[in-house]
Amino acid sequence: MIIAPLKRLKNKMGKYFVPVLLTLFFLIISGILFSSVHQNDTNYQEGQVAEESIRANKTAENTPVTNQKKELAAEAVVPEYTYQEEISSEQHDLIEQLFDMIDGVRKDSAEENEERREDAEDSDSANEVTEDEKMAAMKKELEQVDGDDLNFYQKIPDDFYRIAFDLSQDDLAQVKEESLSIIDQQMTEQIQQEDLSEARQDAEQQVEGLDLSSEQSEAVSYLVDEGIIVNTFLNEQKTDELKQEAEDSVQPVMIYQGEIIVREGSQIDSSAIQKLNVLGMTEKNQSFFPFVAIILVSLLQIIVLLYFTHPLKSKDERENQLVFYVVAMTLSIVFMKFFQLFQTEAIAYIPLFFPAAFIPLILNLFINRRSGILAAAFQVVLASFIFYESVGTNVLPIILISYMFSGLLGTLLPRKRISHQGQQSLLWIVVFPFLVSIVLLVLQGVNFADSQTWIALACSLAGSILSLLMGVGLYQFIELMVTDDSDIVLNELSNPNHPMLKKLLEEAPGTYHHSMMVANLSANAVAEIGGRTLLTRVACYYHDIGKLKHANFFVENLPQGAENPHNFLLPEDSKQIIFGHVTDGVAVLEKEKMPQMVIDICQQHHGTTLMKFFYVKAKERNSKITEEDFRYPGPIPQTKEAGVVSIADSCEAAVRAMDEPTNEKIKEFVSNLMTDRMLDGQLDDAQLTLKELKIIKKSLIDGLCSTFHSRIKYPKMESEAEKMKEEQERSGQ
Repeated sequence: MIIAPLKRLKNKMGKYFVPVLLTLFFLIISGILFSSVHQNDTNYQEGQVAEESIRANKTAENTPVTNQKKELAAEAVVPEYTYQEEISSEQHDLIEQLFDMIDGVRKDSAEENEERREDAEDSDSANEVTEDEKMAAMKKELEQVDGDDLNFYQKIPDDFYRIAFDLSQDDLAQVKEESLSIIDQQMTEQIQQEDLSEARQDAEQQVEGLDLSSEQSEAVSYLVDEGIIVNTFLNEQKTDELKQEAEDSVQPVMIYQGEIIVREGSQIDSSAIQKLNVLGMTEKNQSFFPFVAIILVSLLQIIVLLYFTHPLKSKDERENQLVFYVVAMTLSIVFMKFFQLFQTEAIAYIPLFFPAAFIPLILNLFINRRSGILAAAFQVVLASFIFYESVGTNVLPIILISYMFSGLLGTLLPRKRISHQGQQSLLWIVVFPFLVSIVLLVLQGVNFADSQTWIALACSLAGSILSLLMGVGLYQFIELMVTDDSDIVLNELSNPNHPMLKKLLEEAPGTYHHSMMVANLSANAVAEIGGRTLLTRVACYYHDIGKLKHANFFVENLPQGAENPHNFLLPEDSKQIIFGHVTDGVAVLEKEKMPQMVIDICQQHHGTTLMKFFYVKAKERNSKITEEDFRYPGPIPQTKEAGVVSIADSCEAAVRAMDEPTNEKIKEFVSNLMTDRMLDGQLDDAQLTLKELKIIKKSLIDGLCSTFHSRIKYPKMESEAEKMKEEQERSGQ
């Protein structure tokens, strides 16, 4: 049965009902999700005051800020320099070579002077080698030097050479010694280009402190000034590598979806504008990806739903499940959207108030566990769209995981009335989800001194309690809407003042009392095997309602001493009357729109059993009669409840007709009847196990024995009765 308005709509629309229903479902889902996943269409400007908190619409790298940090990291890298120790020895060798050349020129000049004196008549009038000639000879020497070394010597001024040629050998040796000492000392230090002037100044100060003549000091200064050079150079490759490493070590600056860019009432500054530019939120162009995702998730749920219901053979059952699921999930989405409307930064955890376990629980109880699991999964998917503005925050993971956990736990409860599961339902729906919420909050590193934490815990606990209260409180009303055998309906049908039961009592009192007895026996047995007790009891009340049509043709309704009317009928005619109480009963119950299971039990309570009494009588008259002619039309019991009623009905009628029934006779009869029913195949489709049949047999035997067994006289009771009689006789005298 579907909800009445939907059922009428279904009947009118016929084959178009399901497509239209799913289309409406698609539109509702899409509409609600579209309203949640809205995007900014405002042009933000610097200096503008935000009317509402502006959150990032996606996760993106803040490239400009990242680049700035990389530049700062590269600038902070200390340049890598390489000290070339061999330059010190090269400079030393150049100075040594210079003095060697000077010594060579001085020696050649001295020899030339000797020769000139010998050639001259008067040694005093001989022309000695002039300074210019010495300079010319020195330059010839320099011409023999390699190009790189020559460049060094050319930087030395001519004044040095003139001083060198003028100094004595000892003074020149002292110049050489002091020059090399100072140059070697300075060149042992790392001298960069920017340190060169300072190094040469230090060397000049050392020269000034030497005990030298002015000419010697000047010569030393010339050599020191040219001899001290840069020996530490920038290693550009290594420096570039270090800068690259520094840049690579900079973590990208991210803007996370859901991050607050500007709080409500705050002014939008340049930094916020820069972030909004990165996110593309300063433009009116909207990304189409969220909208495509909404369409896809809506279609996905419909496809999964169709695939889920496709294996069902019954079209009505398939459509009923579709309708129930669609209505339930639509309500779930509406509830989530309702809580989303109240979500603010101050009460970010208000969505935890949503009863996430309720819809999966109801689908589990009224359809099957798989539908509940499906609903729990899609609740989480749809919640990620509805609470889209919380994406990127710590709030959304807690909401989604709580919804998933609560929904799945709701599907773990046994498929029976939730009010009968007390402690178990409290644990699965309230306690465990609440503990998970605490775990999630602790995982996020919350501060229990913060009011937000306690609001979150309160909302989580309230949501879990609300799921349980709604499940318990609305169960019977949901049952009334989606089934035709709800407890409310069954309680009304079990009222002795129901018109049909009153009519049965007045017109067929024997059948009425028989039905009451069968109801007690069947309900007790069904309760023992965990079946539907109330449904069984009500079905028993009405299972023989068809006997009203020919009440006096059933022996239990005959007045005492009246002759059985079947004695005046042919077996074939009696068969039709007896068979008719089943078909007539089904017709009456259908006309009264009784629950389908009550109708089914009425139709199945005799199964295809053989009407032995009239079959034997007919066989005596006509040997061609077959058993099939005298078997009830059936079908055989299809449920556990129908199977129990079938056995209890026959047992009660038979034991009632026994002469002086004893416990042994009742036990033997019930055992034989159940064995016969099993061998006859009457219980093949009743889904009863051997263990359950054993329990049913014991329950029926106990019930019948307590009602029909012959009571014996106990000695004590007999003696007390005799004493009372004697006392009465004495008092009468």
